[in-house]
Amino acid sequence: MNAAPLVILDEIDSTNAEARRLAEAGETGPRWIVARRQTAGRGRRGRHWSTEPGNLAATLLLHTPMKAGEAAKATFVAALAVADLLDVFVSPALVAIKWPNDVLLDGVKVSGILVESGPHPAGGLWLAIGVGVNLAHAPAETERGATAVADRLRGDLGFAPPVEAAAEILAETFAVWWGRWRTLGFEPILDAWTSRLVGLHGPCTARLEHETLEGVAEGVEADGALRLRLADGSHRIISAGDVFFGRAA
Repeated sequence: MNAAPLVILDEIDSTNAEARRLAEAGETGPRWIVARRQTAGRGRRGRHWSTEPGNLAATLLLHTPMKAGEAAKATFVAALAVADLLDVFVSPALVAIKWPNDVLLDGVKVSGILVESGPHPAGGLWLAIGVGVNLAHAPAETERGATAVADRLRGDLGFAPPVEAAAEILAETFAVWWGRWRTLGFEPILDAWTSRLVGLHGPCTARLEHETLEGVAEGVEADGALRLRLADGSHRIISAGDVFFGRAA
């Protein structure tokens, strides 16, 4: 897959919402929709995602024959692409991934990913792979804190990357990992993603829709689901939820 072209907008409600509108009107992409400012950005479970001027808000619109469960694995590709983007501007030793798809910088959230899909008028699925990265500013109203690339720049860099430059790098890094997935299968993606994962083999609390579980994060399944060992020795497989590791658990 070659890097998809960029469409850069000054302001929009949500890049994911725009991708959905375009898809339902028949657009197939691939194209990156990039906004210098979002007025109604969203995270997982409908949470507000703040996009201050200077931060990156981008969504890749794709059309795919994949089933929804398979297409959802795009979140792992996106996390790796964001991690590679950050490596350009900060020390790679500071970059990690928190299950399932939060990208951390020096242990603090710097990026969020939201993958959405639906039936496309031409058949198959439309896929909206939304990425938000705090390049210049960290929002103050987050529950568990946030940081920005500008706060952790390499010593030879004097300013945060412009939105346009970051978007171009993201398009390139995403294309690399997407190409590996489609040609080599999911295992190399999962291996690379796991190598950046923090919190495994330690205490973990998983807040699910109707219950909260506590135990030890033992590893991940072949599809990326989290394997949690409970106090009684039994295991639960967590496919989605809010997860807290280590002291935060």
